[in-house]
Amino acid sequence: MHSSSLYLVAAVFLLVEPLYAVPTPQGSSQILANPDFGPIVSESPYYSDYNGTAPPFPGNYTQPIFPTQKGPPGPDDLLFQNLAGAEWAIYNFYQFGVKTFNESAFVKAGYPKSTYQRIIEIRDNEAGHARLFADSISNTSTKPAQCKYQFGITSPVAFLAAHTIVEISSMAFLTGLILQAKLDSSKAALVAVAETESRHEAWGLIDIWQTSPFGGPVDTAFPYANQILDTTKVFIIPGSCPAGNPNYPVPSQSLPSLGYAQNSTTLLPGSPIRFAFSNPKNQPKFDHSKTYYAVFFHGLLNITEPFDTKTHASRVPTEFEAKGLFLAVIADTPGAPTIDTVVAGPLVIVEQPVEINSGIL
Repeated sequence: MHSSSLYLVAAVFLLVEPLYAVPTPQGSSQILANPDFGPIVSESPYYSDYNGTAPPFPGNYTQPIFPTQKGPPGPDDLLFQNLAGAEWAIYNFYQFGVKTFNESAFVKAGYPKSTYQRIIEIRDNEAGHARLFADSISNTSTKPAQCKYQFGITSPVAFLAAHTIVEISSMAFLTGLILQAKLDSSKAALVAVAETESRHEAWGLIDIWQTSPFGGPVDTAFPYANQILDTTKVFIIPGSCPAGNPNYPVPSQSLPSLGYAQNSTTLLPGSPIRFAFSNPKNQPKFDHSKTYYAVFFHGLLNITEPFDTKTHASRVPTEFEAKGLFLAVIADTPGAPTIDTVVAGPLVIVEQPVEINSGIL
């Protein structure tokens, strides 16, 4: 059975001399409250060109940045705290890949010689996102630090498959977070970062999977971004988050994770699918006097399919174009019109290439 979560990596590493020195930590992380400390996003080439295997700034700081002013939180502080929590997991995923693999590991697995360098560049971009999101939180709120993570990946192939899922999921939750944003500047920042994630995704589709980078006229927008963020908690080593970090995400429904029985589906439109709930400690509790549904999101649409609470059987909508990303949830109301109608999920389904989902790759 497969969970909707990502899979990830472990192997060899190659030390590469950095083009830019990593700013040496100077005392506590409180120095990061100064937005002018360290490389500045969109001014310094550091977040594109640092080639070292050591954690790049600000990934070499490990404590939260506590408020330096008193007062109410900023209008979008909670949004960026949640986003920073997700970003630390994503950054650490790529830092893990940089430390674990090297150029020859990807070449031996059949991928272009440039693959490792692209992973380094994406890692650098994600470090820049971590700094950007921290700077977007006001000085009256805590800016979260990274936890420690485990990804369970054992091959370059699995790492690159996870890369595809990470990037396309990021695009979905970033567009969903726009619905939460109160400030126009926050909405613009989310769009700008989503555009960068789409570049990362396009690179992988073209160079790694040798498939079309185009996912149809519109990518998938998922309205309940925190439900995707919740799925990233599986990678956090319990008890590893530093004292003082905000809870992540807020609010958190801690819904049962949603997967599928691998031999039950092709995941293509029209295919039957038998859902699975992979966490034995967090199983859905169905009220047998009610009807439940599988709700699938694609593009700006959602389509509701019947869901059997005994067999967990449903069907991928025939109406969807087999492009880009599908997201599925189990809901007690057709269309899952509000966040509280969702009782399990989401499940991330990548249609390009669809084999990524089953682990065949």
